[in-house]
Amino acid sequence: MPSLDGVAQQLIDAQAQQFLVELVRRFRPQLEHVLKLRAQRQAKIDQGTLPDFDPTTKNIRESEWRIADLPKDLTKRRLEITGPVDRKMVINALNANVDCYMADFEDSQSPTWDGVLQGQVNLYDANRCELEYTDPASGKHYQLKPNPALLIARVRGLHLPEKHVLVDGDPIPGGLFDFALYFYLNYQQRIANGTGVYYYVPKLEHSDEAKWWADVFTFTEDYFKQPRGTIRATILIETLPAVFQMHEILHAMREHIAALNCGRWDYIFSYIKTLKNHADRVLPDRQVVTMSQPFLNAYSRLLVKTCHRRGALAMGGMAAFIPSKDPQENATILAKVKADKELERDNGHDGTWIAHPGLADTVREVFVDGLPGDNQSHILREADAPITAHDLLEPSQGQRTEQGMRTNIRVALQYIAAWISGKGCVPIYGLMEDAATAEISRTSIWQWIKHGKTLDNGNVVTKQLFRDYLQQEAAVVRKEVGEQRWADENFAKATQLLEDITTADELVEFLTLPGYQLLN
Repeated sequence: MPSLDGVAQQLIDAQAQQFLVELVRRFRPQLEHVLKLRAQRQAKIDQGTLPDFDPTTKNIRESEWRIADLPKDLTKRRLEITGPVDRKMVINALNANVDCYMADFEDSQSPTWDGVLQGQVNLYDANRCELEYTDPASGKHYQLKPNPALLIARVRGLHLPEKHVLVDGDPIPGGLFDFALYFYLNYQQRIANGTGVYYYVPKLEHSDEAKWWADVFTFTEDYFKQPRGTIRATILIETLPAVFQMHEILHAMREHIAALNCGRWDYIFSYIKTLKNHADRVLPDRQVVTMSQPFLNAYSRLLVKTCHRRGALAMGGMAAFIPSKDPQENATILAKVKADKELERDNGHDGTWIAHPGLADTVREVFVDGLPGDNQSHILREADAPITAHDLLEPSQGQRTEQGMRTNIRVALQYIAAWISGKGCVPIYGLMEDAATAEISRTSIWQWIKHGKTLDNGNVVTKQLFRDYLQQEAAVVRKEVGEQRWADENFAKATQLLEDITTADELVEFLTLPGYQLLN
């Protein structure tokens, strides 16, 4: 492993490294196998097959069973805040007026080596209530308040490597690194605090991937002689294939699962990516693909029905808005957030996400004051008509506009520049953007190019039209951010990367894969 300095070197000791090596050697071969199966399933969809419920697992969907009973502290998750694992953010999130904080090593964290290690240090200190920070610019001091929010760590997706750590000459899975180090450093403290070790797991597509994680959890509990269920996970249903596998995912992880979550932004990205060859499923402007669209509302309702039947919680999605200093504009923002959260609450979700502490009071009106108890697990949606594959795949109505395409370009460009400069969560035009929203922006354009879609101005979307708009919008962004920031934040590299991945003949699966090669 690379040499580590300071506190990190003390934390990742020989025992931690040995545990990580054993995990990788035992589970990396199986991971490679399930990722090959993922690719094979996608190849069939590319050739014209639409996703559907698996007839071979009909018995799991139709028989009666439930997951293991939830720990008490995972039954009240009405409001969760998410964000990266930098020190000040961790403090502010744990101090926010919320039930839980998802500390994110994934979509809102740029996985620089220093950032990943410092994030582990920050969570180590947070679990011991020893976290404080003084801002070097302002001199302002931050520290944890009593009774902070419940901490849940999100690990990286199965597709992402950790290039700084080699086992037997090859980079290890990034998610295993995040999982193993967080567990090793914190399980004893968390158990002493009367809780377990809780995770969010992203980007799963199939129950065989959930089974892989369940096996990792079981091995880890046995390795450290901890009782079954010490580790509990919330699985993000943020890929289109996974929505057809929710019963199977819950069943595969029934000893370790706590909830499923509607990861709506990644889900929209996955809809585009999964159905990229299907010309009749091309989405309109990102701004009109909201939870009121039939395919997204069906996904939300099916997740609630599935979870509550099996004894799991059903978590809602992200409110990405950022409060505005302008009172009139802020009132409009809060009204939109409230309406979105009321839809989730009325669908039966047990809790929801925000990205900014300034939204907490508004959302609490809906998901705390507006709920009679800790959750809505009693809402079984038994009277609903069955939700079919047709419902989950229904195309969205709406225009593809020049303004929407130009906005997509500016958002993707600014996010990629920030990401390759080490920042994974960025406020852009009033929204807190992370990798998922940037993925929607660039894959939408790629799909419009592939299928020759026409904008509201009459222009057919081509590679050349994209390049023309990219040049023009890059100039707009350069003026907005200024010359110093343009140079400091790698905007030239980001512009080239955005052009390369958007004009590629084959869709680049994740922008973070080529982007990762540009990170230290």
